[in-house]
Amino acid sequence: MAENNFEIIPLPKEKWKGTPIPMTVKSDSYYDLELSPLNGEGCNISLIKKPVEKEIVHTAEEYDFPDGLYQDHWEKAEAYGVVNEKGEMKACIEVCPEEWSNRLMVTELWVSEELRGRGLGKALMDKAKEVALQQKRRALILETQSCNTNAIGFYLSQGFELIGFDSCCYTNDDIGRREFRINLGFFFHREGRRW
Repeated sequence: MAENNFEIIPLPKEKWKGTPIPMTVKSDSYYDLELSPLNGEGCNISLIKKPVEKEIVHTAEEYDFPDGLYQDHWEKAEAYGVVNEKGEMKACIEVCPEEWSNRLMVTELWVSEELRGRGLGKALMDKAKEVALQQKRRALILETQSCNTNAIGFYLSQGFELIGFDSCCYTNDDIGRREFRINLGFFFHREGRRW
C-alpha cells in the first residue's frame, strides 16, 4: 500500500493489453552529453545538468511508438497498478525479464498527475524490486531520457545509478534535441545494499 491507502493490484494482460499510457514529460532542465572522440588513448564523457531557456514538453502524441501496456515486444511482461472505482488506471508499473542477463527491466512507470507526490511512485518501484527479488534477478534496469530530469531525480532517490547511455537511440540528433537515452540500474547484490 502506498500513502493514502492506494492498493497496487496486478493488471492482467488479458484485460489491460494495449491500454495507452498518457505519458507527458515537462522539464525546465536537461542533461547535456559531451563526448570527445575515442582516439585509442581514451575519451572524455560528461553528463551535466543544465537549465533550458524554454520548458521542454513531450507528449505521447508526438511519437510513432506511444507508450502502452503489454506491447508485443515485451513477451513476458507483467504489470501492476492502481485502478479507481470506475475501473480507470491511475498509475502503473510494467516489468519484463531480460533472461540472458538475468535482469528485470522496468518498461513503463506512470502516475497520473492528480496522484503525484503521494508516495505512489516509490510504492510502484518497491513492487518492481519485490518482483525482481522473487524472480532472483541480479538487477532492476530502466531507460529514461536526458530531458526527463524529474524522473532521473526520482530514480536516483530510489537507489538507481547510471549504467549507460545511447546518443542516437531515437534520432541521429538526440544530443542536439536534448533527448538521448539514459540507462539506469539498481543492483541487489552489492555490499551495503538493503534489498
